[in-house]
Amino acid sequence: MSDAAQANLANAQREYQVHRAQLPLSCPLPEMALWNSHPRVYLPIESEGGQAECPYCGAKYTLVD
Repeated sequence: MSDAAQANLANAQREYQVHRAQLPLSCPLPEMALWNSHPRVYLPIESEGGQAECPYCGAKYTLVD
């Protein structure tokens, strides 16, 4: 599988860095394919001190700016 195709797969990584421009934060991220993932869930990263964890897949998100 090419790097570009793999980058858009949902839940391909366990840790993600996100920017304020990407808020509101959802898992999977909007640019990820949903066909092979869990339902989209919105994560309150700002109220959680800049870190959030998806309750479905366990992916960890960190707000970097």
